[in-house]
Amino acid sequence: MHLVLTINQRDSRRSGDLVPELLHSLRPIPAAVPFQRSVGDEAQGVAADPASAVEAVLTAVRQRRWNIGIGVGALEPPLPDGLAAASGPGLGFSRLAVERAARKAGDRQPVAVLAPDPEAAAHAEAVLCLLAGIVASRSAAEWRVLDLLVPGARGQQKYAAQELGISAQAVSRAVIRSQWQEEQAARPAAARLLQLCLPAAVPAGLG
Repeated sequence: MHLVLTINQRDSRRSGDLVPELLHSLRPIPAAVPFQRSVGDEAQGVAADPASAVEAVLTAVRQRRWNIGIGVGALEPPLPDGLAAASGPGLGFSRLAVERAARKAGDRQPVAVLAPDPEAAAHAEAVLCLLAGIVASRSAAEWRVLDLLVPGARGQQKYAAQELGISAQAVSRAVIRSQWQEEQAARPAAARLLQLCLPAAVPAGLG
């Protein structure tokens, strides 16, 4: 079973082609099939594991330009180098998920999850949307602080203050406002819920 992500751009006529920027930001994330342009203003890839899928979602959410669909399902072996040569229900779920995410855009976070188990998918989607709301609400000033932080490292707020030439109190306020610690604490929960979407087999009729 696989976690297939389809990510397509909103308002591409107004903002231009942002796929290369997206792919550059996704490149460090472990992937079973690397993220690459599929068609037009869209990228697809297969996350290496649930935690990587969460990372990919939040990376795209940060840019505020993307509809993000996660499809949970099998791909026909062997896995290709690109999803243009792939087939299987994981791709179908991913396509339907990004279409649903696009319909949500505007009044809710444009993230959707579809899987053979609809209840598990809904639970994963709900937590991912909460995390997406946190990430999408951050200011550029907050990101300048957060980009210098490493989860679990000691003394890093003092380091960030020195690098940015601001007070440690200002760094602390940025961390609190951005809910960075809450995000880091909730990421494993989102990954666990995606893991629960990975059944041993796809029920008959969904392939």
